[in-house]
Amino acid sequence: MDTLPSNPAILVSSINMLLRDDEFDTLEQLCYYFNREPEELLQTLRQEGYEYNPPLRQFRAV
Repeated sequence: MDTLPSNPAILVSSINMLLRDDEFDTLEQLCYYFNREPEELLQTLRQEGYEYNPPLRQFRAV
């Protein structure tokens, strides 16, 4: 994957997959790899109804 998807549902699925499959250890590593700011990504997905759970390393619908 060269870029993160723009569709929120696909974006959440992609991020969760990359974190689950140990491609990246943290959300911050993933964001910097894809040249995205972690806070911007968190805010974008929060607006779409998703919250990040750091201990589980995954986004979930609120």
